Formats: sequence, C-alpha cells, structure tokens
Amino acid sequence: MAEKALRQKEIQVEETLVPEILGKQDEYLKMIKKELSINIAVFGNNFVFSGSSEAVEKGVKLLEHLISIAKTRNINKSDITYALRMISSDKDTDVQGVLLDSVKVSGRVKEVVPKSQKQKEYLGNIKNDDVVFGIGPAGTGKTYLAMAMAVNMYLTKRVSRIILTRPAVEAGENLGFLPGDIADKINPYLRPLYDALYSMLDVEKAALLIEKGVIELAPLAFMRGRTLNDSFVILDEAQNTTMEQMKMFLTRLGFHSKAVITGDITQIDLPVNKGSGLVLVRNILKNVEGVKFVEFSEKDVIRHPLVQKIIKAYEKYEERIGNGN
Repeated sequence: MAEKALRQKEIQVEETLVPEILGKQDEYLKMIKKELSINIAVFGNNFVFSGSSEAVEKGVKLLEHLISIAKTRNINKSDITYALRMISSDKDTDVQGVLLDSVKVSGRVKEVVPKSQKQKEYLGNIKNDDVVFGIGPAGTGKTYLAMAMAVNMYLTKRVSRIILTRPAVEAGENLGFLPGDIADKINPYLRPLYDALYSMLDVEKAALLIEKGVIELAPLAFMRGRTLNDSFVILDEAQNTTMEQMKMFLTRLGFHSKAVITGDITQIDLPVNKGSGLVLVRNILKNVEGVKFVEFSEKDVIRHPLVQKIIKAYEKYEERIGNGN
C-alpha cells in the first residue's frame, strides 16, 4: 500500500500576532494539530507544518485566515472551533470572510457572527431580499440570525417595528389545555423567541419596546387580516403551518418590510392529514424573484458537537425505516 505523500512548509507570522494565534498555553495550536492530524512546530514567529500534503495545505490556509482575523480583532476559542470545522469540510472555504462578517446588536451579545459559509449566505440573503426561508435542523442558527438582523435593522432605523410569530402547534399539545389567560397560554410557545431577543437587546429596553408594541410577539393566528408595513417579521417553527396559513402569512407583507420564515421539515407536529405549508411553499415559490431559500444541514449545527451526530443518526434511522430495513 502506497504511503501518503509527506510535505513540510514554513510560514512566518508577525511577532505581535503569534500569541493571539497560539492561544493561552498553546490551546489553539493543540486544537489545530489534533483536528488536522498535523505536526506544527513553532520557532519564534516561524510556523513549520509537516504531515500529509492535504493536512499541510489545510493547515497553511487556516493559518493565513487566522492571521487576517488577528489583524482585525481578538481570536477566541469558538473562532478556532468553527474555522477548523469549515476548513476540514472544504479547504477552500473563505474562513476569514465568514468569521469577520458580523451583525451589530446591543444586548448581552454585542455582535452576532456567522459560524459557517451557509450562515453567511443566509445573512447575505436577508440583507438583500425581502422574503427568505431558512430550512434545516435545530441548532443551525436559523432563528437566532434572523433575530439579529431584525434587531440590527430596528436599531439602524431601517424598520420601525419587529413582529415575531409562531403557529401554536407543539408536539400534540393543545393551547386550550394550558393554564391561565390568553397571555399565559401564548408565552410558552414564544419563549424561544424571547430568549433570542433578550440576548440581543437589554432586557429593560426590550420589555419597554414590547409594552409599546414596537416589538410584537403573537401566535400566527393573530396575523390574519393585517398588513405589515415597515416591519421585520419572523415566522418561526413554520413547518407547523398549513398551506393556507403560510399563504395568509406571506400575503400580510406590506411596504418596506422583510419576512424571514424558519423551520425544520423533519419535525412536523401537524396532524397526518395536514400538509406542511413549509414543505409545499418550496415548490410554489422556488422561481419567484425576491424570494430565497437557504437549506441548512447537520454540518451547520452550532450547538454541542453531539447534536450533529444525533441528527445524522436519526437521518440514517429514518432512511432505513423508509427503505423497509
């Protein structure tokens, strides 16, 4: 069996950037060596890569991206994690272009940065198009990034209000059986939207804007009959809309408004005799100019690394069941 071709390459780095790239106690260097299965020796400000040709090429490209990032801002552990994920998947990924993109917000999180090429594409589409669908598994940042863009556009006065909505359908539960008044019944369904909102706006400011109606959180049924002008509208969990509900929502859009629709078509909680509006809309609107569909996969999951493996395992299981195995 032929051995893999070995290669060595040396890269010189500006001395002031070396600590930023190595991390405390060489933490980042160790992560890179382990993930890429490569040897990296550092002599002063010279990085010497040795290993397979493919590993060396990925390592050198990663270092070049990290140098560019370090010249702009501090590097953190999550940068290394996501940079390694991107470069391992595709050595030609524009890592610095992804990690140097950002959306300014004003809460506990000051800016939101995409963590994959697909997330960067998603943000670009939201900036440039009026109706964007983000479809894919949990943990891919669909709702979080949409919320970041909504907050950013409100803060920069490009919209005058934010409207957040979800269908009140959850895993076989019924809204009527929840305790309390209508507000108490609605809140559990909108909790994930509140969580994202409160990380991007100061809680006091967000609460005041909600009280004034500048930020509105409501079940999808409350959208019927309205025209939403000068607004950023997010429809979350859209896999649980019917075709009629999806049409109703999309036709609410008024002047100077954007709509982002997010959902996971593998987690539909509708009755079996009801088709998902999110599944159907892909065929209905796929050729309509100004409407964009962004399809996420398990590769874009930014939660615990095990989440990717769990999603993949379920996909394989469902494929086996579908094939009768």
